[in-house]
Amino acid sequence: MTRVTTTDPAPWGRVDDEGNVYVRENDGERHVGQYPDATPDEALAYYTRKYADLAGQVGLLEQRSRAGAPAADIAKTVKKLESTIAGANVVGDLASLAERLGALRGNVAEQTEKQTAESKALVEAALVAREELVVQAEKLAASDPATTQWKQATATLDELFATWQKQQQEGPRLPKGAADDLWKRFRAARTTIEQHRRAFFAELDSAHRDVRKRKLELVEKAEGLAGQGSAGISTYRDLLEQWKNAGRAGKRQDDALWARFKAAGDLLYAAKSETDAKENEEFSENLAAKRALLDEAEPLLTEKDLVKAREKLTGIQRRWDLIGKVPRDDVKPINERLRKVENAVKSLEEDNWRRTNPETKARSQGLASQLHAAIEKLQVELDEAKAGGDARKVKAAEEALAARKIWLDALGD
Repeated sequence: MTRVTTTDPAPWGRVDDEGNVYVRENDGERHVGQYPDATPDEALAYYTRKYADLAGQVGLLEQRSRAGAPAADIAKTVKKLESTIAGANVVGDLASLAERLGALRGNVAEQTEKQTAESKALVEAALVAREELVVQAEKLAASDPATTQWKQATATLDELFATWQKQQQEGPRLPKGAADDLWKRFRAARTTIEQHRRAFFAELDSAHRDVRKRKLELVEKAEGLAGQGSAGISTYRDLLEQWKNAGRAGKRQDDALWARFKAAGDLLYAAKSETDAKENEEFSENLAAKRALLDEAEPLLTEKDLVKAREKLTGIQRRWDLIGKVPRDDVKPINERLRKVENAVKSLEEDNWRRTNPETKARSQGLASQLHAAIEKLQVELDEAKAGGDARKVKAAEEALAARKIWLDALGD
């Protein structure tokens, strides 16, 4: 028979006088049930609603197929619905539902191939990602424990493991053999890292114990200097150098030991400050006296008379030594001022020696005689060049003559 597309259930079924309901199919009618004590419309409406439920299942399956649901699930559901439709006690276009299910069955093979390829690609990508985690862990395990930043290394390892777990939970299922091999490598790297970390910190703890013992000895020695006052500072400085070379004992222990060591030094320097204060008060009069001597000495910076300068400076130096010490902070400034005066007088002495040295004087006089002779000769040459009007010879003679006169002036002749 020819199917008619319509929302009216009548083309797809009928109800007889006894309430029996029939569905029309391509090869005739089929009894689907009975709905007594109801009108034919009510009976058809009931079995039509059952058809709508079945058609809804087919439509939902089509949506799942378009959304990329697993082809195996689609095929399984198609087979189940085809079996249901074949003897369904409903009224409706069962043939169209069968065609739609047939179309879905035809797509299953194509979807299976596509999804298999996609699944393979995802698995391969997941294997690569997992391999990268293993390589990073193995690289970390191969690093030198002595130079490893363990806080950072531990954080990196924890992050790698968290990523591993996330990939395992959210990623595709990997082949068991490959997954087991990767996990064995990752686990071995983690074990190696943990062994290295424990060994490193065990060795570090041992080293810290030795350093703590050494520094405790230094602290006790420093504290033992308290009775010496400022006289113990030299020894304390030696202990400080030993402290600097002793190494680290762990931050908390190091800080506590250093607090004691520094407190011992503070006592010594406090005693020194007290001593310095007393000395400064005692030596303040000496400072005033030496400053007065400097005021007397500094005019010698411009003195040209060597005898007068030497006599004056000698007297100042004698009185300077008799005055005695000055406050520590003022020692360098006043000594530098006196040294300038002493250097100025020394320069006068050196200049005088150069002038009065017989050998130097003889050489100077001999050279002066030569220069006088050269100047006389050059003067004659200059006069002749001027008379002859030779500008080139005039210039050369003038330059040579000027140079000899400068040399003569330098000799003081």
